[in-house]
Amino acid sequence: MASRFTVSIAMTREPSAVIKLGFWSATLATVFSLTYVIGQLAEWMGWLGSHGGPESSSTPLGLAVLLTPSLFLGSAFVVLLVCIHETTPSTERVWSLAALAFGIAYLVLISMNYYVQLTLVAPRLARGDTAGIESFLFVPFDSFLYAVDILGYSFMSVATLFAFPIFRNRGRDRVVRLFLLANGLLLPFLVFQMYYHPLIWVASLWAVTFPGATWALALRFRHLGRPIAGSDGSRFDLAVAVTG
Repeated sequence: MASRFTVSIAMTREPSAVIKLGFWSATLATVFSLTYVIGQLAEWMGWLGSHGGPESSSTPLGLAVLLTPSLFLGSAFVVLLVCIHETTPSTERVWSLAALAFGIAYLVLISMNYYVQLTLVAPRLARGDTAGIESFLFVPFDSFLYAVDILGYSFMSVATLFAFPIFRNRGRDRVVRLFLLANGLLLPFLVFQMYYHPLIWVASLWAVTFPGATWALALRFRHLGRPIAGSDGSRFDLAVAVTG
């Protein structure tokens, strides 16, 4: 028996809410991550008042420059994962849901950490009054909250490892897939930094892999939101349903 093809055309002038939110959350995640990267380079060069290098503690200015965009990055990343989950086929949502779970864990850990640094530690450092808050000082490789920070970014890497199988190894998805996988493979270099400090130099590839992934995702969401243009200039989305 011949199959029947039912074609439905839905006129649209705006992308769906998920597509728009996915695009903007990916774009903001890219902006916040690159802002952090620039600040981190300035910190390691000693331009923000520290002694320079990855083992020097930040000044109040350094904490503000580094942690403010990082605080916003956490929220943007989780919203992006929500949008990825919403656009993932139902048969593969186990991957996107696992990615979202680890992304939320990352958000909770780094948000608590950075909010404490910005509202409690930095003002006290600026006044030269750190008595009683020694355990909350953000000392690279040698403090409680630095370990929490490393754990948070380890969860981020796990999230990208779970997300990469969603994207196919072709077209635009291939670029997203490669960047997400590369970011996920940084996991051991994050986890073991506390034991072997030079691993931070490999982990620093995050400055390429993460913004690369989020920018590729922004372009993908932008492409998904583009309707097909008709010959008369009208714009529409085309949906095809096949029935036997």
